[in-house]
Amino acid sequence: MGLFRLLFWVAVIFAAIWIWRRFIGQPKRPRPSEDKHTAAPMVRCAHCGVHVPQSQALSQDQRWYCSQAHLEQGPHTGDR
Repeated sequence: MGLFRLLFWVAVIFAAIWIWRRFIGQPKRPRPSEDKHTAAPMVRCAHCGVHVPQSQALSQDQRWYCSQAHLEQGPHTGDR
Protein backbone atom coordinates (compact mmCIF):
# COMPACT_ATOMS: atom_id res chain seq x y z
CA MET A 1 0.00 0.00 0.00
CA GLY A 2 2.89 2.41 0.69
CA LEU A 3 4.35 1.96 -2.81
CA PHE A 4 0.98 2.79 -4.35
CA ARG A 5 0.79 6.07 -2.39
CA LEU A 6 4.32 7.01 -3.45
CA LEU A 7 3.52 6.37 -7.13
CA PHE A 8 0.26 8.29 -6.79
CA TRP A 9 2.01 11.38 -5.38
CA VAL A 10 4.78 11.20 -7.97
CA ALA A 11 2.12 11.12 -10.69
CA VAL A 12 0.29 14.09 -9.13
CA ILE A 13 3.52 16.11 -8.92
CA PHE A 14 4.43 15.34 -12.55
CA ALA A 15 0.89 16.27 -13.66
CA ALA A 16 1.11 19.56 -11.76
CA ILE A 17 4.49 20.38 -13.34
CA TRP A 18 3.14 19.52 -16.81
CA ILE A 19 0.08 21.74 -16.30
CA TRP A 20 2.24 24.58 -14.97
CA ARG A 21 4.58 24.47 -17.96
CA ARG A 22 1.80 24.06 -20.48
CA PHE A 23 -0.64 26.74 -19.38
CA ILE A 24 0.98 29.08 -16.90
CA GLY A 25 4.69 28.97 -17.65
CA GLN A 26 4.42 29.62 -21.40
CA PRO A 27 5.40 33.09 -22.53
CA LYS A 28 2.56 35.01 -24.13
CA ARG A 29 2.65 35.21 -27.90
CA PRO A 30 3.26 38.74 -29.12
CA ARG A 31 0.38 40.38 -30.91
CA PRO A 32 0.87 40.86 -34.63
CA SER A 33 2.12 44.30 -35.44
CA GLU A 34 -0.33 46.73 -36.97
CA ASP A 35 2.24 47.48 -39.71
CA LYS A 36 1.92 43.95 -41.08
CA HIS A 37 -1.77 44.46 -41.79
CA THR A 38 -1.53 47.76 -43.65
CA ALA A 39 -1.46 47.67 -47.42
CA ALA A 40 1.71 48.65 -49.24
CA PRO A 41 1.38 51.77 -51.42
CA MET A 42 0.70 50.76 -55.01
CA VAL A 43 1.71 52.59 -58.18
CA ARG A 44 0.60 52.17 -61.79
CA CYS A 45 3.07 51.30 -64.53
CA ALA A 46 3.18 54.15 -67.07
CA HIS A 47 3.68 51.63 -69.89
CA CYS A 48 1.26 48.76 -69.29
CA GLY A 49 -0.98 50.01 -66.48
CA VAL A 50 -0.26 47.16 -64.07
CA HIS A 51 -0.31 48.12 -60.39
CA VAL A 52 2.77 47.06 -58.42
CA PRO A 53 3.98 47.81 -54.88
CA GLN A 54 5.91 51.06 -54.84
CA SER A 55 8.84 49.32 -53.17
CA GLN A 56 9.24 47.06 -56.24
CA ALA A 57 8.54 49.67 -58.93
CA LEU A 58 11.13 51.64 -60.87
CA SER A 59 10.80 55.42 -61.14
CA GLN A 60 11.91 57.84 -63.85
CA ASP A 61 10.70 61.39 -64.55
CA GLN A 62 7.98 61.12 -61.90
CA ARG A 63 6.55 58.01 -63.61
CA TRP A 64 6.51 54.47 -62.27
CA TYR A 65 7.31 51.27 -64.19
CA CYS A 66 6.80 47.60 -63.32
CA SER A 67 10.02 46.36 -64.96
CA GLN A 68 13.30 47.51 -66.45
CA ALA A 69 12.04 46.69 -69.96
CA HIS A 70 9.01 48.97 -69.56
CA LEU A 71 11.18 51.70 -68.09
CA GLU A 72 13.41 51.54 -71.19
CA GLN A 73 10.37 51.56 -73.54
CA GLY A 74 8.90 54.61 -71.80
CA PRO A 75 5.28 55.53 -71.29
CA HIS A 76 2.63 53.97 -73.50
CA THR A 77 1.43 56.21 -76.29
CA GLY A 78 -1.49 55.61 -78.60
CA ASP A 79 -4.82 53.78 -78.31
CA ARG A 80 -5.20 50.39 -76.76
